[in-house]
Amino acid sequence: MDPLLYLGVLVILFLLWIKVKGLDYVIIHQRWIFVCLFLLPLSVIFDVYYHVRAWIIFKMCSAPKLHDQRVRDIQRQVREWQKEGGKTRMCTGRPGWLTVSLRVGKYKKTHKNIMINMMDILEVDTKRQVVRVEPLANMGQVTALLNSIGWTLPVLPELDDLTVGGLVMGTGIESSSHIYGLFQHICVAYELVLADGSLVRCTEKENSELFYSVPWSCGTLGFLVAAEIRIIPARKWVKLRYKAVHGLDAICKTFAEESANKDNQFVEGLQYSLNEAVIMTGTMTDNAEPDKINRIGHYYKPWFFKHVEKFLKEESGAVEYIPLRHYYHRHTRSIFWELQDIIPFGNNPLFRYLFGWMVPPKISLLKLTQGETIRRLYEQHHVVQDMLVPMKHIKTAITRFHQDIHVYPLWLCPFILPNQPGMVHPKGDEDELYVDIGAYGEPKVKHFEAQASTRQLEKFVRDVHGFQMLYADVYMERQEFWEMFDGTLYHKLRKELGCKEAFPEVYDKICKAARH
Repeated sequence: MDPLLYLGVLVILFLLWIKVKGLDYVIIHQRWIFVCLFLLPLSVIFDVYYHVRAWIIFKMCSAPKLHDQRVRDIQRQVREWQKEGGKTRMCTGRPGWLTVSLRVGKYKKTHKNIMINMMDILEVDTKRQVVRVEPLANMGQVTALLNSIGWTLPVLPELDDLTVGGLVMGTGIESSSHIYGLFQHICVAYELVLADGSLVRCTEKENSELFYSVPWSCGTLGFLVAAEIRIIPARKWVKLRYKAVHGLDAICKTFAEESANKDNQFVEGLQYSLNEAVIMTGTMTDNAEPDKINRIGHYYKPWFFKHVEKFLKEESGAVEYIPLRHYYHRHTRSIFWELQDIIPFGNNPLFRYLFGWMVPPKISLLKLTQGETIRRLYEQHHVVQDMLVPMKHIKTAITRFHQDIHVYPLWLCPFILPNQPGMVHPKGDEDELYVDIGAYGEPKVKHFEAQASTRQLEKFVRDVHGFQMLYADVYMERQEFWEMFDGTLYHKLRKELGCKEAFPEVYDKICKAARH
């Protein structure tokens, strides 16, 4: 039989099967079929388009000129909204399914959508050690460009599709955050279009109150149109040391000690059970031992969290040299460990060698094709949360995660939280070391109930003066939310800048009732 004819017959049979079973049934019970046949190829097309586009624009040096035009267009839209009487509040016109957050905001349908098509890297200033970027430039773009010219971001959050705007208006973290803080702490300037259509630049010294209020505000103080971010010299390799640790007390002690050691440029923990973890520490270097090189980012390589799990049996520890960009995006191919629930055989060597080059599917496309049924199932039977708690409470926090949701692996990432104004800062007057505990997967406790269980975790985090990342499902009530976050400066600026009529309050954008 002719190969094309054979393929055509298979496609027809597949479509008939979908018609008989129903699309919802296939997407829920055999989702890997839909992902492998449709979403993976579409994701490749998306990636190729955006990479080629970004490369052409940067090489032609046309981005700065186009940037000014795009800013003026945003100002025009805001002023038109004013002329129309400002009947509804404003938000960005970017479709909710394109974001990396779990849910789609309902407010997109009721608010005035301001179109912001800004996804370019504008300038790399090596003298000032700053890169200037537009809000929709993503981490994949930034690392590809900066690493190619010998530079990198001090804090480079993991997933390729995370955008600068999302990381500024929300937050971002990486295994270097114990030295540099959160993503907001490596930003030196923001440019925003405010509610009156004016363009303003803010830094630590210029419009400083606005500068400190922008992070975590989720676009409720103005529209971000550019950010200036610190850059540092890059090296070719990360020398990564793996250390298996057994027993919860030993895990917490080792992790806290390594996080406090500034000689470690990178610190990360993967906890595979209550009493088993691998603590990783790394340093950048230009030299590597040839027999210890592991190019973990290649499509045919094992998923990183599965690779790390093998070191639980290596009592003496191990050392590898990983290319810098491979290290930065070590969890991207498996979306940490979420992809194992979507493509159960995704880490199989045969699949990796044949189709691994197409992985991962775009998170935005996964959201777009979820449907209401699978959204409800995910909400009730799946957890994706990042809770930020003081390092001194790490043992209690891990125990609470184990009791309330029992999801493994857990991601442990330390960060220093500076004593600065804004929504998120330590309780005392000094900088404090925190840990991000990330739980992504299906809860194994019998008593799990999405709202009740998450609210228990939220209360614990509030009680220890911690914080919840706002991309995830937030079940707190308004009063509880403002107990967790310091709204003093935020509310002051909302009033002064005329934001109350122009933008929703941050709680009204991120609470569970505002998302579906």
